[in-house]
Amino acid sequence: MKKIFFFIFLFQTSLFAQNLEKAYFAGGCFWCMEESFEKKEGVIEVISGYSGGTTKNPTYKEVTYGNTGHFEVIEIIYDKNKINFRELLDHFWINIDPFDEYGQFCDKGYSYRSVAFYQNDEQKKYIENRL
Repeated sequence: MKKIFFFIFLFQTSLFAQNLEKAYFAGGCFWCMEESFEKKEGVIEVISGYSGGTTKNPTYKEVTYGNTGHFEVIEIIYDKNKINFRELLDHFWINIDPFDEYGQFCDKGYSYRSVAFYQNDEQKKYIENRL
């Protein structure tokens, strides 16, 4: 009986995983961005990290000094049946100042600049149309 239950559990999990997608945004302090997106229905998880740069596995201190070239970025794992990339992008625009090229609000510096990353041509088109 345990083997059957295990198989059914794996089958259901793999079906659910097919509905998950990822989006990446940089918009100032990643902890502030993380909290905002965690409240959105359909968002499964938000993970803070770094993108770009020249240093492998940089520390927070190295990035905030501005010598690594990294952005503070969030990775959003979301259920595409509950929320789509366009809705996440709209939420991103509400939470940043797109006219501040030196950071966001009180967070200033190279790592705090805003970027909407795309993973396919459709996402690229959405971003370009919102600029």
